[in-house]
Amino acid sequence: MAQRYGGKYSPDTNTPDPHSTPETGPIPAHRRPVARHPEENRPFWITLAAVPFLLGAFGEGPFALIRALAAFGLIAGAAWTIREGLRAEFAYVARAVARRPAFPRKILGSIAFGLGLAVGAQAPEVGLIGSIAIGALGTVISLVAFGLDPLKNKGMDGVDAFQQERVERVVKEGEAYLSSMRSAIAPSGERALIERVARFEASARDLFRVVQEDPGDLATARRYMTVYLEGARDATVKFADLWRTTRDAQARTDYEALLSDLEANFNARTKKMLEDGRDGLDVEIEVLRDRLAREGLATAPKQG
Repeated sequence: MAQRYGGKYSPDTNTPDPHSTPETGPIPAHRRPVARHPEENRPFWITLAAVPFLLGAFGEGPFALIRALAAFGLIAGAAWTIREGLRAEFAYVARAVARRPAFPRKILGSIAFGLGLAVGAQAPEVGLIGSIAIGALGTVISLVAFGLDPLKNKGMDGVDAFQQERVERVVKEGEAYLSSMRSAIAPSGERALIERVARFEASARDLFRVVQEDPGDLATARRYMTVYLEGARDATVKFADLWRTTRDAQARTDYEALLSDLEANFNARTKKMLEDGRDGLDVEIEVLRDRLAREGLATAPKQG
């Protein structure tokens, strides 16, 4: 991200960081709507490297044409699959509680990449064994370059599977509302509005993460994740349409005030759930201490 430098010719040296809030400080990368896996663009170069297969596909007869097109198709499909695997991995890493991806996309993409190389390498001077060796080597290189997919669930020990599925459905619905808000406000071209919506998204995702870590909180948070977010989406769409045609300053003020109120409510609900969880832990600790004391196993507290 570009950094603004202060000085004589700087228009505004006090502009706040769009990825920071006074209440929470810097927003972690995984909470930003534009955050992506750092290697997400790398598969593009795999597709680009396969272009010579297309250039050599013509003039060599129908079998060479089919082989070249198949090789390019497999490699391009592999690049797309690996990219989707990187996105799934990024979402998995960003969550404290997450299921492993349903399909190991990076592994499947690496296999498809190897098959594409094997098909494209077929030639009399290479032979079948040589083609298989090239394909196997390409698969290994891809796996080393992009790694394996997450192969096990994370943070779900003792979590009710049915309840977790309910949480994931509600989170998916909430993410859809946030995505619609982002899509509606983006055409306005107003950076301040876009960043304001992004900050609200960060607050909503904080709530999502708390519920994902403790699915028992879904009952108290569901209205925020569905009803309130649906209302925010509808308000954003209506404001974006009005702003595009009228540039009504009062409508903008009212919309930003609405986002501020919603953000405050989301932050308050998130804080309340965290405090309730801490209170519950304190009660469990006290109960455990009492039990240990009755059984004569309690240790004397350290003197500070």
